[in-house]
Amino acid sequence: MNPAEPSAHPVAVVDDDPKLRTRLGMQLGTGVEVVSFPSIEAMEEKFSSGSPLVVLFGPSFADPTGLKGVEALSYRRPDIGALLVVEMLSTEMLRMALRAGVRDVIELPAESSQLLEAIERVAVTIRVLPRTPEATLPAERPAELGAVITVFSAKGGVGKSVIASNLAVALARNASGPVVLVDADLKFGAVAVMLKLTPQYTVLDVVAAMQRLDAELLQRLLLRHEPSGLLVLPAPVEPAFADQVSASDMVKIVKLLQTFCQYIVIDTPGDDNDVVRALLEEADDILLIAGMDLPHIKNVKVGLRALQEANIPLSKVKLVVNRANSKVGFDVGEVERTLQMKADCPVPSDIVVPQSVNKGLPAVLGAPRSGVAKSMERLAELFLAGSRSSRDER
Repeated sequence: MNPAEPSAHPVAVVDDDPKLRTRLGMQLGTGVEVVSFPSIEAMEEKFSSGSPLVVLFGPSFADPTGLKGVEALSYRRPDIGALLVVEMLSTEMLRMALRAGVRDVIELPAESSQLLEAIERVAVTIRVLPRTPEATLPAERPAELGAVITVFSAKGGVGKSVIASNLAVALARNASGPVVLVDADLKFGAVAVMLKLTPQYTVLDVVAAMQRLDAELLQRLLLRHEPSGLLVLPAPVEPAFADQVSASDMVKIVKLLQTFCQYIVIDTPGDDNDVVRALLEEADDILLIAGMDLPHIKNVKVGLRALQEANIPLSKVKLVVNRANSKVGFDVGEVERTLQMKADCPVPSDIVVPQSVNKGLPAVLGAPRSGVAKSMERLAELFLAGSRSSRDER
């Protein structure tokens, strides 16, 4: 569905103001069957349980009493996808609405296209939309569960997202099966920006569909990076949405991705939180990113200690030394001796990195002859070679 071809399914508009209901209905256009109601009770008399429905709640529900009614409806009717329009959007209102089960909040006045796009996003998650060719799974599904690669550092600013996105693209171009990049930096994820993608759906939409989520629906909610074929699950577009995604949600998503992807690359924030810990525990391999200065090396030691305390085998860890040729008083050998670990992949500092980030084109695509790109290809080969060895053994 797009604004030019709206859904044939009805959309319920609920508000106690008849003029506002009429105005919203007119904004949605003649291609949408709009049914308006003054109350939740009136709507439920018309639409019984089991009929997936997008409901657009008006500003009369934008208070604790109204949202309590929306929350009760969302609890007893998981087949309903709720949207809320408000006269003035605040962070507190956004949080209250999300806690009540609202999928998205839109501030008035809003463009018709904005309303239709929000309805589309919610419609997909409650399976209102008909099946499309894009919904089909890859012809060849992995013979075994996909490998989970979690990119980790105890502190931000070491280039995790750059490494995660370049590695994922390199894998996608060379792997025999689908590769997905998951942005688990739920507050400030930048993967979509680095790949020049505009998120139509994010992890928040996946979580909203959790009760009916299967591999087919999940694939429909993934973005595709056309230059490489990489699948992408972006982080929420607003930091306030991060609290709506739990560690158990992320684990369920990753486990489902494993059923149809060969590699799942996960970019994590430089925070110690439940989501990061859960994704480290799920990992088959952990890329521990180290910088070349003393504070970063200290933070790597903190990260290693955290892994040990979580009983995560250090045999899973691959050390990636970023900006390895930086003239900061340390060399790679000194970093290895300090950490008592061998660097699996030194990555040089290179001007192409900020250039590639600004262009939204990973270095492995935009500057394939650069030292950074070659390092990322070598890193990808560590995983690809392991996969080939496993197949040969079988």
